[in-house]
Order: sequence, then structure tokens, then C-alpha cells
Amino acid sequence: MEYAEGAAVGRAPPRNFLNPLRMLLGCDPVERVLGTRLATPANHSRLRPVSKRLVRPDVIALAFRLSAGRTMNHQLHFDLSAAARRSMIEHGFEPRYPPDVAEQLEELRRSHPQWDPGARDLRGLLWSSIDNDTSRDLDQIEYVAALSGDRYRVLIGIADVDALVPRGCPIDRYAMRETTTVYTGVENFSMLPEELSTGSTSLLEDQERGAVVVEFVVDVLGRVTGADVYRARVANRAQLAYPSIGAWLAGEAGAPAKVAASPELQQQLRMQNQVAQRLRGERLAYGALNLQTIETHPIRLMDGGIDIEAEKKNQATKLIEDFMIAANGVVARTLEAKRFSSIRRVVKTPRRWDRIVELAAQLGGHLPANPDPKPLHDFLCEQETKDPLHFPDLSLAVIKLLGPGEYVLERPGESADGHFGLAVHDYTHSTAPNRRYADLVIQRLLKAMIAGRPSPYSDDELASIAAQCTRMEDAERKVSREMQKRIAAVAMSGRIGHAFDAVVTGVNEHGTFVRTIKPHVEGMLVHGAHGLDVGDRTRVTLVHTDPVRGFIDFARA
Repeated sequence: MEYAEGAAVGRAPPRNFLNPLRMLLGCDPVERVLGTRLATPANHSRLRPVSKRLVRPDVIALAFRLSAGRTMNHQLHFDLSAAARRSMIEHGFEPRYPPDVAEQLEELRRSHPQWDPGARDLRGLLWSSIDNDTSRDLDQIEYVAALSGDRYRVLIGIADVDALVPRGCPIDRYAMRETTTVYTGVENFSMLPEELSTGSTSLLEDQERGAVVVEFVVDVLGRVTGADVYRARVANRAQLAYPSIGAWLAGEAGAPAKVAASPELQQQLRMQNQVAQRLRGERLAYGALNLQTIETHPIRLMDGGIDIEAEKKNQATKLIEDFMIAANGVVARTLEAKRFSSIRRVVKTPRRWDRIVELAAQLGGHLPANPDPKPLHDFLCEQETKDPLHFPDLSLAVIKLLGPGEYVLERPGESADGHFGLAVHDYTHSTAPNRRYADLVIQRLLKAMIAGRPSPYSDDELASIAAQCTRMEDAERKVSREMQKRIAAVAMSGRIGHAFDAVVTGVNEHGTFVRTIKPHVEGMLVHGAHGLDVGDRTRVTLVHTDPVRGFIDFARA
């Protein structure tokens, strides 16, 4: 049976699907099959199966056609922005800024930036940024210079957010409570007011800004040496986007206009890509996990409707990821060397390694009994080559078994757990102070270190901030997941009766779940699941969407 106890999975067939069945059968089909009253929102989670008899497939198919004829091509009207705000509040966020934040913003508008007299003037360098097409909260810019001996000097400029948001001010108090910007797909809930995060503290193109620069050298083997951290004045000379730069670096498209017009920028980006590949190769050699998940984002259609589009990593996203991982490692080691307590970002050795071993065995792989990222990395690379269609699902399963990352206090001389997934021991978050509070705290530690001052935070304060950041990051994941499901339900609501190619992603006591290949959406297979198992490919028909609860229901076509 497709019905199970639990509000998240115990779903009756959609009402618009059942009405034609009632006409054909002369009675309520679910009451006839189950011997119980049809589930409503009030009794939904209490519905239990009482019979294994099913309505005839030909009658089911006819009902699909009748239902689809009335609902197809009419996308459901549902206020996703209101749903996002409700979800934020339910999970402990406060989407509205308190009045004293507005008062501080007014004061900042009347003030002028005060440049640190000791800051290096690096405005003449060909800095660039690469981010999403629509991003305005730009936290970092990059520059690479060639050195002798096939080495490269890498500079990562990080926006000096602390200059306008000092510790203890109203904006800082709000940010310390929220700890993260939440991107829901329909509305962004910024940790800092957007007047700052997408304006005064963002490294926007052709705007002079203060920055904390993380500098390091990468040798021919991808090893990081010669690190330094200092304050500087910078200016972003080219604000670029992942899709177009990624396609150009991969040789799949021509250079975007801004890049095509500048041979110097082309050379700079190619050097950055070469250095990033060296850094990545070094990490992979030590067992950094090769994982690929498919993210989606909504797009607004010409008729005002919503569709969803899949995002995948490309050369540009990997480039920035590799640079940020290297910079975060440099920052963690620098603070340790200067005897500063700090907040580390860790992914502990997975407690459910035995399940990862079991999962690998089911796919013909072999992993050691004790956790080791290198064999896991090799297994994942093999699976990506063997079965690329299902690799995102395998990656997601491994990510869940690894467990979430967390923020922890690390005192000088202590040994943190490290980051199992990245195969690095020294790691923090420092490169996104507009969007993550932990990064803003790390920035204050770095500025104190540069100035020769003691730490502005006690160990107890750092431990408390780390715990709050971990709590709110968990809440952010829940909000994002809920909204992804609601957006998908709205986007698919105009396609009732349409058929899709799909792959089975889960089979458990709650039911059978599938992911359609295009568009990339997940839902429950409420009819025709018998005989299917994880990894099977099938053809499904969309029969129902419920954006309130984020439900998408399919039947086997």
C-alpha cells in the first residue's frame, strides 16, 4: 500500500483525481478500497491501510485523463513569499529588523568611510569576482600573479564588513542572533541590511572598498606556502558570473563580452583556473570527497508562472570553491600560529561509517572498516564514471551519512576534528562576512591580530557564538528544504497529467520516492510502486501537488 502513518508521507490520492473515479465507480474509491473514511488534513496522519485491493488500473488511467483535462496548464496561485516568511519565523528567525537597525543605517548614511592608514593600496591590481548572475552581496575578489619556479601568488580580498558593523552595534546584535543569510528561492532574508550587504560592504565592480587580504603561494604540486594576512584598499575591476565564465573556461562557449574585451583579464582568469586545479589535485590526493548534488532555483516565466532550473558545478564554481578552501585553511593556521582562540568549521569523522560501507558494498565497492576519506573518494570517482545519472543521489546519501558540519571553539594548542569531507585538518569560515556571522567574527580576530591587539572575544564568547551559528545553520537548512519543495510544487502544479522520465531514489516503510530527470523534482509514487527499487528508471505521471506541505505525487505511467 502507498499509505503510511506520519503526516509527511501518509497521503491520500488528490481530490481532483478522485472526483472522476467517484463518477465512474458510483462511490468513494478510497472508502471502498480502504474501508475507512478518506483522509482529511485533520485525520491525515492517522490513516492506516486495511486492505491490499486496488482499483483497476484502466479505471485509474481514465481518471488521470479526466482530471488532467481540467487542471492542466493552470499553475496554482500560492503566495510563496508569505510561506517563506512563515517558515522563517517557525524555525526561529526574525525576518524584520528592529528599529535601532534603521537608526544605525541612518547614521552610516551621514558618515564617510575611514581608511586604515596602514592598509596597503592594491586598487591597481586586476581584481575580479565570480558569483551567481544575480548576486549583489559580493564577499570576495581574487587576483593571481606568476612567480619564478612555476609558482603563483594568490590574493583573496575579503570585504571589510567590520569597518561598518563593529562589535556590539545594533546591526551586529541582530546579525549575531540570525547568524546567516537565508536564500529561499523567492526572497532573501539578509543577515545584514541589504543597504550594506549588497551596497556599502559589498565588493561591487569599480567601487573602492576596504578589505582583509589573505595571500599565499601555490607551488607546482598544489602545496600552499608563504601565507600572509593584511588589510588593504581594493577595487573590483570585473564582476563576473559562474555560468558564462564556467562555459568559457571549459571551452563550451565564447568569452563573455567583458572578458573578450580584455586580453589581460583572459590571462588572469586562465591563471586562476590553473592554480585552482593544482589546489584541487592536492586535496583530492589526500582524499577530499568528490561529491555532486543537483541544486535547483526558480525562474520566472514570461506569463508570470514559475519553473525550476537545475544548477551544476562548473569550472568557475570549482575555481572559487578551491580558492576559498585554501584561504580558509590559511586563516585557521595563521590564527593558531598567533595563539588566537578561534571558531573552526568541522565535519567530524562519520559515526555512520558502517552504513557508508554497506552502501558501497551494495554497489559492488569495498571500503575499510575504519573511516578513511581516501578510499571513499576513490569509490565515489568510480561510481561517477560508472553511473553518472544516479551519482547525485549517491552523493546526497553520503552527505547525509557524513552528517552536517558544525562550528566549534578551538583554543591554541588544541586539536580540532578537522573537515572529513574536505580532507583538511585546519579549517574555518572566513570568506563570507556579509552572509555568515562566524566569518565576521573571524574577521575581527584577524584585524586584532594584524594590529597587535589581544582577541576581542573570550573563549566562552566564541564557544557561545559557535553554538548559535550551528543552531541557526540547521534552521536555515530546514527553511531552504521546505521552500525548495513548495517552489517545486507550485512550478509543477500546471503540469498535472504530464508524463516524465524518472529514477527511483528511495524505497522505505513510508513509500517509494522518485526524481524526475527534467525538470529535477522529487516526489512520492502514490500508485504503481510495486516491484520498483532504488535506481530503477521508470515513467511517471504527475497526479497532484500540494504547496502548503510541499507534496508532489506521481503515479506510474
